[in-house]
Amino acid sequence: MDDPIEVALRRKKDSSMRVAVQQVRDSAADVAVSAGNTGALMAISRYLLKTLDGIDRPAIATQLPNARGGATTVLDLGANVDCSEQHLLQFAVMGSALVSAMFGQAAPSVGLLNIGEEAIKGSETIKKAGDLLRFAAQAGDLNFFGNVEGNDIFKGTTDIVVCDGFVGNVALKASEGLAGMIGDFIKAEFSRNVLTKIAALFAYPVLTAFKKRVDHRRYNGAALLGLRGLVFKSHGSADAFAFERALNRAYDAARNNLVGKVKDRISHAAPLLAHAAIQSPDAALPGAGADPARVALQSPVH
Repeated sequence: MDDPIEVALRRKKDSSMRVAVQQVRDSAADVAVSAGNTGALMAISRYLLKTLDGIDRPAIATQLPNARGGATTVLDLGANVDCSEQHLLQFAVMGSALVSAMFGQAAPSVGLLNIGEEAIKGSETIKKAGDLLRFAAQAGDLNFFGNVEGNDIFKGTTDIVVCDGFVGNVALKASEGLAGMIGDFIKAEFSRNVLTKIAALFAYPVLTAFKKRVDHRRYNGAALLGLRGLVFKSHGSADAFAFERALNRAYDAARNNLVGKVKDRISHAAPLLAHAAIQSPDAALPGAGADPARVALQSPVH
């Protein structure tokens, strides 16, 4: 876990992580699942599998629970700390393909994470990304809702929220800490005086149901999108239940041909992605039933 990425990529060619991803490249497996170092997994996956045409950087995407009883798909969650507006557009296209493939939504809504809903707010990169996403919506490549704020992730305002990896990782860690905080609160209330214990007893069913609803283990398993093969990242501290969820998520992605559907989305949006890639910073936009999956599971033994 502490190896520099260069060591993991260049000097450990027989590591279990590399062997698992290589099985995907060699078509011996449909998807690889690892709980190892995220940076090493991304570097190895990108080196062995390569990125899809039209995609500059793979992104990490997973789900966070929302108040609507479902989950919001968020990307990127840490693979790319610094992102251009073109990268955010690519993330939106890939996220739309993920939600469509996994949950059968033909036109999932996309929100751009910002400090306010107004188009004039945010950094220059975010404002330019908003322009690209609005144009993509006009072209029929995306269902762009507009800017959203951090609380919209948990409100379920949109199906997908796009952001850079720094912000996305912070949101992920905050979500993971919520269930633990609720559990600690329940224990604390039962350890107080008699009246508090009685009140906590009546509230216990509601609190435990909410704790289960926001349990980050239920949402374990993040897709590395934009690669020519399927790779899923499990949390490094995942227990058996959480790792089972990651395996199920990876299996569903393979069964639903996620890579093929991402390719289709990218192909449809290719003219827009190509145009965005060659734009100078100040340039203006122009007008308007599958086989069972074979899983390569990385062993904890390196």
